[in-house]
Amino acid sequence: MSDTIHIHIDRADGSLQRLIGLVERRGFHIDGFSLTDEGDMRRAAITVRGRDAGRCTQILGRQIDRLIGVSRIEPAVIQSEAA
Repeated sequence: MSDTIHIHIDRADGSLQRLIGLVERRGFHIDGFSLTDEGDMRRAAITVRGRDAGRCTQILGRQIDRLIGVSRIEPAVIQSEAA
């Protein structure tokens, strides 16, 4: 099963690299990624799937929310999708 997380992230150098690195280091595969520019911010939608059944997308969302450069995560918009 994969989940989609919607994130607002700044356009600073390295912000996307930090985001992708965090997701991968926390044990998730990135199945899809879309990015939309909104002025000085970007809106990212990341579809992730845990490497094993012990991975929790809610915990990943809280970790992303604390990441430097993330101004807002929309936890109510985490959507589960059948694999």
